[in-house]
Amino acid sequence: MSQFISAETLTRLYAAMDDKLAIVRQRLGHPLTLAEKVLFSHLADPDSQPLVPGKSYLALMVDRVVFQDVLGQTGMLQFMQTGRDRVAVPASIHCDHLIQARVEGRADLRASIDENREVYAFLRSAAARYGLGFWEPGAGIIHQVVLENYAFPGALIIGTDSHTPNAGGLGACAVGVGGADAVEALAGLPWEVLYPKRIAVYLTGELSGWTAPKDVILRVAGELTVSGGTNAIVEYIGPGARTISATGKATITNMGAELGATTSMFPADERMLTYLRASGRADLVPVIEENLPLLAPDAAVEADPERFYDRVVRIDLSTLEPHVVGPHSPDRARTVSQLAAQMKQAKPGDGLAAHDVEADAVSAALIGSCTNSSYEDMSRAADVAKQAHAHGVKAAVPFMVTPGSEQVRATIARDGQLDTLAAMGGTVLANACGPCIGQWRRESAAVAAPNTIVTSYNRNFPRRNDGSPNTVNLIASPEIVTAWALAGRISFDPQHDTLTGADGKPFRLTPPAVAPEVPSQGFTRGATHYIAPPDDGTSVEVSVDPKSERIQVLKPWPAWNGHDPKGMPVLIKTRGKTTTDHISPAGPWLKLRGHLERFSDNLLNGGTNAFTGATGRTIDLLSGAQDVTPAEAARAYRAAGVPWVIVGDFNYGEGSSREHAALSPRLLGGMAVIARSFARIHETNLKKQGLLALTFADPDDYERVRADDRIDLLGLADLAPGRNVECVLHHADGSQETVQLKHSYSDVQLQWFKAGSALNVVPKASK
Repeated sequence: MSQFISAETLTRLYAAMDDKLAIVRQRLGHPLTLAEKVLFSHLADPDSQPLVPGKSYLALMVDRVVFQDVLGQTGMLQFMQTGRDRVAVPASIHCDHLIQARVEGRADLRASIDENREVYAFLRSAAARYGLGFWEPGAGIIHQVVLENYAFPGALIIGTDSHTPNAGGLGACAVGVGGADAVEALAGLPWEVLYPKRIAVYLTGELSGWTAPKDVILRVAGELTVSGGTNAIVEYIGPGARTISATGKATITNMGAELGATTSMFPADERMLTYLRASGRADLVPVIEENLPLLAPDAAVEADPERFYDRVVRIDLSTLEPHVVGPHSPDRARTVSQLAAQMKQAKPGDGLAAHDVEADAVSAALIGSCTNSSYEDMSRAADVAKQAHAHGVKAAVPFMVTPGSEQVRATIARDGQLDTLAAMGGTVLANACGPCIGQWRRESAAVAAPNTIVTSYNRNFPRRNDGSPNTVNLIASPEIVTAWALAGRISFDPQHDTLTGADGKPFRLTPPAVAPEVPSQGFTRGATHYIAPPDDGTSVEVSVDPKSERIQVLKPWPAWNGHDPKGMPVLIKTRGKTTTDHISPAGPWLKLRGHLERFSDNLLNGGTNAFTGATGRTIDLLSGAQDVTPAEAARAYRAAGVPWVIVGDFNYGEGSSREHAALSPRLLGGMAVIARSFARIHETNLKKQGLLALTFADPDDYERVRADDRIDLLGLADLAPGRNVECVLHHADGSQETVQLKHSYSDVQLQWFKAGSALNVVPKASK
């Protein structure tokens, strides 16, 4: 099986997609959006698949599966349970999450390789054994490497990271999933997803001045919010879409994860072909050009989008201003000018952080990551740095640069942008996720007090970057962040304000020049970090030391016992934002992701107790202990054979595709999670692991749950699609209340619950 698609293979794929699409067109008889074209052309059964938007679960055959090194561990451990010798579809593992930012890129990479040697050896051997491509540490962040090597218009890609939609910048339908979803696809089974709603962002005009592609998604996030895209695919269409580079498009689709969207994507156009030529895949261009109608919405759809989409957002790029989002949430949006005015007018108590003085002062500025480290991004940031250098000005605060891949790093090193950023005072980090996902060993003095960091990253939940509750993160484009690094304060608006040069005279930065979307000399690969799998890996041994503290072999979950659970304690009831960062924190815990038992001690360490306001603390109803961690209480319940439930607020499980946020509750004896609403990926992850994911039929019933309640879930034997679950709340005072719970399980998904997990339903290969 070839790991890289050829022109011949792509020709056959597009022909097969056309054939399936013809069947569906005959059934539906109406014009199709881009997302519908890609999804329908990958249906396992286009003749009889039910096609009801928002209700039908689509069974799809994916083109590729990608793993990062954290969920790659549990992914491969789960795949080993299938008994199969080789993956059924092209797949790869990318070592990017475990590399910690400490000093600078080369030293940090060496230290991380040494510390994670056992994990990398496991992943490398598993990839060789089962036929996956392996990208070694230093190759780059999964999403950037996928864009450079694997993504193409019309591809259906699933990946174990929520920012997999980055590949939508090259017209792929790329979706973040949990590990169990990926494992089923590797086993050759269809991947299931709810037929998504349709949202269009119709773009006109063209970006100019300080405004960048980043500002498009920051503006959209402010309008749609972190849950506005749930169970929807966002399509960027209109003439303005064709003015944005492929990597600019990728920035926009990458951060579509912050809308809760299934994915985001752009139609194929000349900008994508330009990128493919520059990245060494020019052979695909003629095939794509011959199939452009397949890779764009039907003409009638783009001509009158309000007729065909559930919602349409219209943006004129020519009038769009630079934006910033945060702190604490990626949908808290305003323009840079509005933020500057707000900070300049702030009085004590009015600031963004708990202490407004610290809020204006920038403590660190970071650019790059999977979202914004393209050649175009780095060129524009370097332009700002070069202007400052001409006036003798360097960064006023620590300034860090994260190249998204070795290809980007080597190319901007060759062409000078890296030297320019370093001369400004920038520290070049490893080609890895680093501070974006909490892999930042920051000095304790830097986080001792409330402080503000500015980044071009994608996510800014509390504790997300450095593990400190004192740090707030504001997100903007790389060029704006670079300007803030020079000024040292967020009240600086580079569009209107001045800096002071080394000569004491004021000067104003000019908007960065229009940057080349690809290098004129093409990209250089830099150091080689890819290992192709052998044609036959059956002789490769995947060994796991039983005494390992990093890797733990997984065993199948037990099947449901067929009885309604009664008298279940509430492990914790969380209030407010409970993301997967809160449920399953990263940072120092990342190194334990392959050892589920040890890792699960972090369960809900970041969750806010709805009754006490304490973070990561709850009560143990068996012992009466009043101040224990959720993991401690869960282990006590598990030891006593008592199942338990979690109660959550709106959009529970927002954020990363972090499957461990479902694996840990399952390991520690959880039975159900009851929430006001769920984020898409987390709800699916709970289902895949055999947990019940239930929502209050009346969201206000959330308020009825008390800390010391015991809960019954009744009628599970008769559970069926669309049928509510009866929930009895037994209060400590002897009274009780009955509330109704909804669910979104299909018939197939109910079999996962009854069998104990989705993986238990996957047919095992004969030995």
